[in-house]
Amino acid sequence: NTRDDADSDEAWHASVCCVVSRDDASLILRTLLQAQKFPMPDPLGNAPLNNPLTFRTSESKTGVVMKNTLAVSLLVVLLLAGCSKNDSTKAVGATIKIDGSSTVLPILEAVVEEFKKENPQYNLALGRSGTGGGFKKFSRAEIDISNASRPIKASEAEDCAKNGVEYIELPVAYDALAVVVHPENDWCSEMTVSELKKLWEPAAEKKVTRWSQIRAGWPDEPIQLYGAGTDSGTFDYFTSAIVGEEGASRPDYTASEDDNTLVTGVAGSKYALGYFGVHYLEENRDRLKAVKIINDTGGSTVAVEPTAESVIDSSYQPLARPLFIYVNKAAADRPEVKAFIDFLFANIAELTTEAGYVPLPNEIYDMAKERWGKKTLGSVFGEHGSQVGVKLTDLYKAEKE
Repeated sequence: NTRDDADSDEAWHASVCCVVSRDDASLILRTLLQAQKFPMPDPLGNAPLNNPLTFRTSESKTGVVMKNTLAVSLLVVLLLAGCSKNDSTKAVGATIKIDGSSTVLPILEAVVEEFKKENPQYNLALGRSGTGGGFKKFSRAEIDISNASRPIKASEAEDCAKNGVEYIELPVAYDALAVVVHPENDWCSEMTVSELKKLWEPAAEKKVTRWSQIRAGWPDEPIQLYGAGTDSGTFDYFTSAIVGEEGASRPDYTASEDDNTLVTGVAGSKYALGYFGVHYLEENRDRLKAVKIINDTGGSTVAVEPTAESVIDSSYQPLARPLFIYVNKAAADRPEVKAFIDFLFANIAELTTEAGYVPLPNEIYDMAKERWGKKTLGSVFGEHGSQVGVKLTDLYKAEKE
């Protein structure tokens, strides 16, 4: 700026707003210092200490004002060079796109919240399309990270390959599927796997519709069913674990990829029954009651409730499972994605617990970190989708061998 009417002793102010890298700032500074058209005044002799960008002049020539403008420019460049030295490599405004499982979502929400506190320059977009819906977007490279409540299927891996999408599979937590009823339901406190199969298998459609058909002595009232939608990894895992075939289910029930919708449905009827991730049970203990599971097909006669302890000691079978994220290999090379995954593994155990899930053993987290560090591609499950009763530790040890 210049002023032709700088005849008075009034103060003038220069306001500058710009963003430059440290290297650019150094180049600008060198250029200005080499341009000796105007002698440099001593800015500290003319400006208050609490506002180094304000200068006073009583001289009337525009040239004096230009001298002060040059001083302002130099001071701003110096300040920007000093302030930007720690941020020059950060992708300001870069967005990490995440979608997929609604079961895994609360964990990622907790991670994102804490990550943003330390890295406000990054944007993160979170969605909940379900595991299957997330993999569809992931295979088209529309998102960077896909949350999944089951391993990737062969068909999904093929879609990724067709579009040149390579991926890194990383386990993040344990989860359990909870079978739930209304708190006023005083007859159903436990169910066998065989009874659940009788209720949910495809042959039950329009035939098994009343509680009395499940077990003698239960009320002759219609049963209202709520469960995961077909794009959900929870649907895939539940059908595999209970019915014995992934995707095999009666269709005549209220389905949703949004677990909160299922919670509302079961909480609204005394004769309802549903299933979803145990996190949503823990958040709604005053509205729901857990049904204990007897794994009679596995030879057990003990009714087990879904808890952190029963998941860790593998007694809650067959409805305990690991949860995953899948990272696009191309996105993994971006600084913001690398920073996010590094932060995730540095804090995942604590944040998983806070979100109401079960952390993996440290041994598995260490193996996952090694997988991330080496950018190991593919799935340790061999792209076979849901696998009931498989231990992560055995799979990752086998991969290392």
